[in-house]
Amino acid sequence: MLKALLIFALGLMPPLLSVWMMRSKAARTQNRLRAASNSPNNIRIQTNSTIPERYYLEGVGYLIGDISCKFNARSGYLRCAVNPQGPCANCRYYEQTK
Repeated sequence: MLKALLIFALGLMPPLLSVWMMRSKAARTQNRLRAASNSPNNIRIQTNSTIPERYYLEGVGYLIGDISCKFNARSGYLRCAVNPQGPCANCRYYEQTK
């Protein structure tokens, strides 16, 4: 009878240990999530205060930057593939398209 009880107790140990570990992990995750949501947001988004040069190209839409440059991204969101922050004036990477 004692052997059967010992075997039964040993058989229950892995699931009990697993449940205990899962609960502690869930509690730790909740605490970290709560701490992250309560922390102050110190990230600043850099905005360009100047209005970018916008051009309307038929069939494409609005493009920003110098559209005669080889490296222009031809996008309404990104100015240049090499120098995305701009400005296009006096850019050292400027190359005229052919």
